[in-house]
Amino acid sequence: MEEELAMLRQLLSNFHELSQLYGYHTSSFHPHLFSQTSSSSSRCCFLNLDENLVEENCNSVIMAAEKPGILKMVDLYKPPPAKKSRKERSRGKQSGSSNSSENMSQELWKDFPDDLLEVVIARLPIASFFRFRSVCQKWNSLLASRSFLEHCAEVSQSQPWFYTITHENVNTGAIYDPSTKKWRHPTIPSLPPKVILLPVASAGGLVCFLDLGHRYFYICNPLTQAWKELPARFVKVWSRVAVGMIQYGNSAYKILWFGRDGEYEIYDSLKNSWARPGILPSDIKLPLYLNFRSHTVSIESTIYFLRSDPDGVVSYDMESGIWKQYLIPTPPNSTDHNLAECGGQVFMVGLLTKNAATCVCIWELQKMTLLWKEVDRMPNVWCLEFYGKHVRMTCLGNKGLLMLSLRSRQMNRIVTYDVAKREWLKVPGCVLPRGRKRQWIACGTAFYPCLTAVP
Repeated sequence: MEEELAMLRQLLSNFHELSQLYGYHTSSFHPHLFSQTSSSSSRCCFLNLDENLVEENCNSVIMAAEKPGILKMVDLYKPPPAKKSRKERSRGKQSGSSNSSENMSQELWKDFPDDLLEVVIARLPIASFFRFRSVCQKWNSLLASRSFLEHCAEVSQSQPWFYTITHENVNTGAIYDPSTKKWRHPTIPSLPPKVILLPVASAGGLVCFLDLGHRYFYICNPLTQAWKELPARFVKVWSRVAVGMIQYGNSAYKILWFGRDGEYEIYDSLKNSWARPGILPSDIKLPLYLNFRSHTVSIESTIYFLRSDPDGVVSYDMESGIWKQYLIPTPPNSTDHNLAECGGQVFMVGLLTKNAATCVCIWELQKMTLLWKEVDRMPNVWCLEFYGKHVRMTCLGNKGLLMLSLRSRQMNRIVTYDVAKREWLKVPGCVLPRGRKRQWIACGTAFYPCLTAVP
């Protein structure tokens, strides 16, 4: 917390200098905001990231932000101080730092405007913001401020987080924050406790859940823990369905579910109802063998599904209502295919096996030839661990930053892949709070952490 407070002081110092430079003066900033202890905070339904945090050693280095110093005038006629012992020097440093911090709070920040403070805090990392809520009651109440949420909406989306569930605790979410390389274990207490929910899609800061019986849909913001159950569908299809989700406008979203026999419906959050817009075109052969293990990909208003027998991609434009089909053969000797997207391009990730060697490969869909072109592979040193093993792969997130779960009888590995940077990173094991056993990830989806997303 001390390092983060120092970082915030530095940010506020920059804003303070700018406000003074442009003549922005307001006497509404209170020094007690920087105290280490706080008064009783109000109860809030938002996620507490501290209580459910599991620390893992990721070999990452965190550099503490430097505290801005205070300039002091030197008396030229003052005789040099006598030499002090080591204990006296250490005591002097401690008292000097406390006095410096006190002067900073009283002199530098007492006239800082509240609205400018909200601008600064809204640009903090999500994890740091939730820890800062414990500083004082005023900061904790920022989540209820409309102006603060408007500032949060102006901030560009950060790296996606991953919402996953484990084999042992299907109703307890495990959220991975790639920026801090840490797992968090929130709970959504309002959801039905006896219903097993699977995260199947996401848009913005919202995650779409589907129950194990493929009957009921739920929408939830994992950060604010706000959720709602969607109305019942018109078509009673109990078989497996593929689900896609897009965001349109400022905060509206649409959900598309799609069955193998050609049934599909669309949910519109503005209308709060399902609709049956039409039927599949005749050139798409039914039954449609979808790859249900692969998440759908959404690029603007178009949703892409991965199909097999014959191999290819099926797309649906939510605005125009047009279905398209692309018959694209998968690369030979490849399995466990999953769609992904980055920068408006469609990618595919899968396992490439030859003899006893197995490697993870990334292919990009070429727009001109409509063929898959290999663009990257997992480092050979990592692939040696898979040699001679029957490996299965699950893609837990496909929004520019991929999370891949690789498992066999002898191992369980999770890695991330940044499509734009072509960077592979190992993910620390997912361990429950006060637990020792590492959890096996069952399924998951990527979502962009957002405080303003409302189901």
